[in-house]
Amino acid sequence: MIQVVCVKQVADTETRVRVAADGRNLDPAGVTWILSPYDEIAVEQALLIRDKQAPGEVVVVSVGGPGVQSTLRNALAMGADRAIHLKTETIGPDPLQVARALAEELRGAGAELVWFGKQAADDDQAQVGPMVAELLGLPCVTMAAGFALDGGKATVEREIEGGREVVEVTLPAAITTEKGLNDPRYASLKGIMAAKRKPIEEKPARLGEPALEVVALELPPPRGAGKVVGQGVEAVSVLVRLLREEAKVI
Repeated sequence: MIQVVCVKQVADTETRVRVAADGRNLDPAGVTWILSPYDEIAVEQALLIRDKQAPGEVVVVSVGGPGVQSTLRNALAMGADRAIHLKTETIGPDPLQVARALAEELRGAGAELVWFGKQAADDDQAQVGPMVAELLGLPCVTMAAGFALDGGKATVEREIEGGREVVEVTLPAAITTEKGLNDPRYASLKGIMAAKRKPIEEKPARLGEPALEVVALELPPPRGAGKVVGQGVEAVSVLVRLLREEAKVI
């Protein structure tokens, strides 16, 4: 079985980011870049299936500049077999551009499962997975929190408001992964050394014309200082008044 995992390089969630001088992008200086956490879950699930149920190949694919190769190496160190780097100098291509590039690469690749994290940890748009599925004509199940494979079909549990929904899908299919599906492994020293010998194929990304433009990017305003309004029962009326008159939330 061929499985493809589409991954994205994002700023570490612990990194203090700054807006670049153009006001439309992040300043990359001093930023630590990592594999998006939801994508780690997708990589882990593909590896579990390869190792325990359906032997074959796990291929990781990413769109981006030269720095993306370090993230692809991380996925290879986890255990993926090979990687494809769709190179672009475009800063922050929009979701449809990324989906076009991925779909162009995956078309005819023979993948039975195409994995994505449910959303990237930086922009939280959750668009690329469903867009790629639509462009390839594949069924798509999003936010998978449970997964079972049985021959040419998969049973997927989805997180929904107040419970879980169980979906059966016929392969080939695209799946986006949610927290709780698995616990991604740490790359072992052996895996890190092996990753250095695994191939990363470089190809130009075919993005097409953008459909969106980022007009402005800004950090949220600093949070105001807290206020102690009193203690015990006597403070309740003061708190209610302040919530109504100052905070205007009630």
